[in-house]
Amino acid sequence: MIVVMSPEATETQIDGVVKKIKEYGCDANISRGVERTIIGAIGDERSIDQELIDALPGVEQSMHIVKPYKIVAREWHKENSVIDIKGIPLGGNTIQVIGGPCSVETRQQMDAAARFVKAAGCRLMRGGAFKPRTSPYSFQGKGVEGLEMFRRAADAQGLPIVTELMDVRMLDTFLEWNVDVIQIGTRNMQNFDLLKEVGRTNKPVILKRGMSATVSEWLMAAEYIAAGGNHNIIFCERGVRSFETYYRNMLDVTAIPVLKKETHLPVIVDPSHAGGKAWMVPALSRAAIAAGADGLLVEMHPKPCEAWCDADQALNPDELKNLMVELKGIAQVLGRDI
Repeated sequence: MIVVMSPEATETQIDGVVKKIKEYGCDANISRGVERTIIGAIGDERSIDQELIDALPGVEQSMHIVKPYKIVAREWHKENSVIDIKGIPLGGNTIQVIGGPCSVETRQQMDAAARFVKAAGCRLMRGGAFKPRTSPYSFQGKGVEGLEMFRRAADAQGLPIVTELMDVRMLDTFLEWNVDVIQIGTRNMQNFDLLKEVGRTNKPVILKRGMSATVSEWLMAAEYIAAGGNHNIIFCERGVRSFETYYRNMLDVTAIPVLKKETHLPVIVDPSHAGGKAWMVPALSRAAIAAGADGLLVEMHPKPCEAWCDADQALNPDELKNLMVELKGIAQVLGRDI
C-alpha cells in the first residue's frame, strides 16, 4: 500500500500513519519529496483497511498495490488450472460445451435432451431443477424431483450434470444426488454465505457474473469460495445489464481476456442468457471461443417452442449439432479441440 500525505501533514500525523500500518503487522518506509511525503507499507498489505487509513489526519490518498484476491490470482499461480469433472478436463486445450435445457420439466423431455446433447458431441449436460425467476408466479422448477429426473437421464448417457444451487439449505441435497458441478447464478454471485458453504465442498463450481458486477467484484466472489478450500472454480460470463433493450444482456467479450490475465482459473461463456434469442447464440458462441473461452453453457431443448421457460433462447437439437461443427473449425485455428 502507498499512502500519500497532504502537503500540510505534520510529523505527528505522519508518525500516526506509520504506527497504524505497524499495527497491521507491516513495516513502513517514508519517502519525503519536495511537496509530498509518501509512506509505503511493506508486508502483506491485504490486511490493511484502506478506509481506515484514508480517515487518518493528514492523509490525502491511499491505494493498494497488490490485488485483494490472492488464491484465484494468476500472479501466485502462473499456469492455467484445469478442473477435472469426472475425468473431463475443463480449462485445458479441449473446449467443453455444456448443453441442455433451461429447466427440468418431464422425464421424457430430459431423456430426449440427454440423447441429443450426447449426439451433438457435448460431454456435460446442464439443466435447472431449481429456477430463480423474476416473477414469483413463473415456473420455479421441479425441485428435488427434478434432480432425480436429471440424474437418471444424464447417467444413461454418461454425462456429468451441471445445475444451479440457490439456497444453502439445499446443499446437502445436492451432495446426496451427487451433482457433479454446482452452478452459482448471477443473482447469488455475492451471496457470501452461500459462497462460503460451497467453498467447504470439493465440488467444481461455476460462478456466474452478477448482472452489474465488475470484474474485480467477480474475482473477489471467487476468492470467497477459494478461501474455504475449494479451488475448483469456473468463471462464467453471461452478459451484463446495460441500457440496450434489443437483446437480453450485453455479452462482455472483453472480460474473457481480462480474466485470462488476472486468474489462472477456467473461463466459460453463456451465450444463451446473453443474447436471449436462439438466433444470436451461434454468433456469440463463435466470438467467445475466438476470444479464448474454455467452454460454453448452451441451452438446448428437444422442442424449444414447448419449453416451460426461456423458450426464445433455446437451440433445437439440429442447431446444437451444427454449432458444434462450426466451433470445431474455430478451435482448430486456435490450436485447440472441442
